[in-house]
Amino acid sequence: MQVSETSQLAQLASMTTLSIDSGDLQVIREYAETGYITDATTNPLFVSQAGLSGDPVYAEMVDQAVQYAVQHAESKSEIVTLAIDRLAVNLGKAIADIVPGYISTEVDPRLSFQREASVARGKRIIAMYEELGVPKERVLIKLAATWEGILAASDLEAEGIQCNLTLIFSVVQAIACAQYGAHLISPFPGRILDWHKIKQGRTEGVAPEQDEGVVACKEMYNYFKCHGHDTICMPASWRPSRGVGYELDEILALAGTDRMTIPAPLLEKLALSQEPVMRLLDPARIQNVPLLAEGKMTEQEFRYRLNMDGCGTDKLAEGIRAFIAETEKLEAAITAKVKDMQLS
Repeated sequence: MQVSETSQLAQLASMTTLSIDSGDLQVIREYAETGYITDATTNPLFVSQAGLSGDPVYAEMVDQAVQYAVQHAESKSEIVTLAIDRLAVNLGKAIADIVPGYISTEVDPRLSFQREASVARGKRIIAMYEELGVPKERVLIKLAATWEGILAASDLEAEGIQCNLTLIFSVVQAIACAQYGAHLISPFPGRILDWHKIKQGRTEGVAPEQDEGVVACKEMYNYFKCHGHDTICMPASWRPSRGVGYELDEILALAGTDRMTIPAPLLEKLALSQEPVMRLLDPARIQNVPLLAEGKMTEQEFRYRLNMDGCGTDKLAEGIRAFIAETEKLEAAITAKVKDMQLS
């Protein structure tokens, strides 16, 4: 794929590190070859799609994952979950061979409220990556930004395992992640906008600078820079602030943030456009954001503040449910595969 040096994609990549939000190896390869995409993020939906696609490349990954799990699981009850993790790692390894930077792999979302189990699963994922020759420095373990997920990330970070806290819909979540040492967060401006549109009964679009998702992401970015947090802000999940035809609104409104992960259809729009991109977030021009509180948030403070944020509470729960649904689809397919293998 040839992309002009004057395209919006090239301009954006000069100020923000770009990741592709996809599990499609061919699509990832096409964009990585442009030189403007360095990282890739996956989630349970992408792993499920790969596992259920029937494509020979992914079918081989599934077969290998099941064989690995049958051979290495410590008990029969662990075979399916180990196979799911191995499939995610197999996909991640294939992606790591294409992009030079990070790959993100998510812990089973059903563990979103289990700190110790999330830590154990994160370590297992890293160990499997290392078996395949991918160093832990290139892997981000994705965890939902629940209280338990944030503490699990803190535990993993203490052992040198970098984490990507996802499903961030509230500034409170973002601040807690930074306070507890998360390497990176993934706020979802598009889904934040969705919630506010429904809540207010809005049918008309808004200017990007008034888009609640954009406002939230800017506050997170500025808070981190104001108060000395090294946590990276990597927005994901995009919507057109002004409505159909303005699909790049949120992306362009956050130009200059640390990182972004963007799906292929929006990367294509950026690649085809020659319009100028203005840098709107810059560590040299930080807006002051008041300190939330001295010291780290306690569990009680976090739960209370998140509970008082309707968008954060609703969207976090919705996101976890959606990822669990995809994981359960894949689990059913893997279970059938395991039974077939045991019968043959």
